Amino acid sequence: MQVRQEIFDTYWRFTAMRQEVFFNKLKNVPPPWTSDPILNTYKFCNAYRVSDRVSQYLIKNVIYDENRSQNEEEVLFRILLFKIFNKIETWEYLENKIGDYITLSNFDLDVYSNILQEAMNLGFVIYTSAYMSCASKEFGYDKKHQNHLALIDKIVFQDRVINTIVKAKSLEEIFHIIEGYPLLGKFMAYQLATDINYSEVINFDENSFTIAGPGAERGINKCFLDTNGKSYADVIYWMTENQENEFQRLGLNFQSLWGRPLQAIDCQNLFCETDKYCRAAFPDLKSNRKKIKAKFTATPQQIDYFYPPKWDINDQVQETLVQRLPPLEIPTLQDNCQQLSLELDSFVKTTSEIPNCISKQHKENGQKTPLKKSRLLENADAAKSQQLCLF
Repeated sequence: MQVRQEIFDTYWRFTAMRQEVFFNKLKNVPPPWTSDPILNTYKFCNAYRVSDRVSQYLIKNVIYDENRSQNEEEVLFRILLFKIFNKIETWEYLENKIGDYITLSNFDLDVYSNILQEAMNLGFVIYTSAYMSCASKEFGYDKKHQNHLALIDKIVFQDRVINTIVKAKSLEEIFHIIEGYPLLGKFMAYQLATDINYSEVINFDENSFTIAGPGAERGINKCFLDTNGKSYADVIYWMTENQENEFQRLGLNFQSLWGRPLQAIDCQNLFCETDKYCRAAFPDLKSNRKKIKAKFTATPQQIDYFYPPKWDINDQVQETLVQRLPPLEIPTLQDNCQQLSLELDSFVKTTSEIPNCISKQHKENGQKTPLKKSRLLENADAAKSQQLCLF
């Protein structure tokens, strides 16, 4: 393979710098966390996908929350529902409105659809902008979210796909199972397969299968002048296998994820992030994307990092977390980022407004999951004049 040396080296330098930023932030080191002006200005994903805020929420709050059922079908359902929107605020809005934990027994397509439609009517964007899922009327509904809820209903309830997934022999097989459904596409199927693999439902080597998304393809095309006939996936595997040599060649002190090297999913994502970085660092390099859209804005919520227990790194993570400095005081985000401020009163409604079918379903199914009282309801009397900021 023939590399475009300056850009190829930038891939590894960016990776090392981004991971350095991750550890500096984790340890509460005062900003700036890097001397690189591009990293200080724009928003970039972590070197390790699993360390991003949404992935952390998925793992801690959706998959492994001790108050939630670890039944395989329940776990799969929660992952699919969370990831189809891929937005923390959407998940929490649903649970706040339902007044309980999201479970198989209280899923109702019409009820969930009405709740999300109400959120949109209030001006809330229910989907992430990280990657876009298809929006056709595959299941006959006019609204995108209705068709996606119908898709989940088909996958989980009608097809009982959990039976096929637990029998799968490889991560690639999981990918093909998911890819066979409408509204998802190859890249989304790969992301979902990776998310399911964070759970105990399946357990495959993350390096056993990969595909390149559109951003990664752009990054590979920038890093390589000629791949000598290798596919995009082959290039990603090569980067995964040769990472240690490349860091050493460039004299980079790369801090791994507590001993866990970059996986194929990470090297894939890093090509996408390198593509973004090059738009600012090498603006003359030909690309169909010329600017980085998202500026970096610090978030005040501190993350207590937690990784899939089967990786056996959480003890080391906790040792690092207890040694970090006191939390930083980060200025309010009011003037620093776009946000949607919705009056708390508009959110505070009793669960009696949710159609009776939910409570009926709980009674019929003997639901044992402890009732999750809405945080909005708990704080209503004390915070009527406050605002809930969703961004």
